[in-house]
Amino acid sequence: MSESEIGVAQAFVRMINRQDVAALAELMSPDHRFTDSLGNVVAGREKMRGAWAAYFSMVPDYSLAIDEFYESGPAVVMLGAAQGTYSADGTLKDENRWNTPVALRAMVREGLISEWQVYADNEPLRERMRRPGPAGRAGSA
Repeated sequence: MSESEIGVAQAFVRMINRQDVAALAELMSPDHRFTDSLGNVVAGREKMRGAWAAYFSMVPDYSLAIDEFYESGPAVVMLGAAQGTYSADGTLKDENRWNTPVALRAMVREGLISEWQVYADNEPLRERMRRPGPAGRAGSA
């Protein structure tokens, strides 16, 4: 097991859990690729800086609870749960909290995350986004 690759992935998870966009960007390679669980890709560190900032605005308490790490060369696979509270207006309400199992794959190159791929069921978050009224926006997602 390589502590360096796992250590970089663990640091990335810590920065996600702190919603620290600047520190996340420092851990990304310039050509970083993010792939979400629907297969959507965002390429480039600066685009991902904006994407993380937007996501943390939508889910201000987003966090990952990782139970297992597996490393094979530059690849690190993590298993655990993703959780947070959807917020359309900046307030956190218990009824908008969600939690879902997650698998993540990080590719580490020269001490930076060159790829971050998420495998998770997005439906818990989408369901909260579809709720009418101030808690959600009807027709979203």
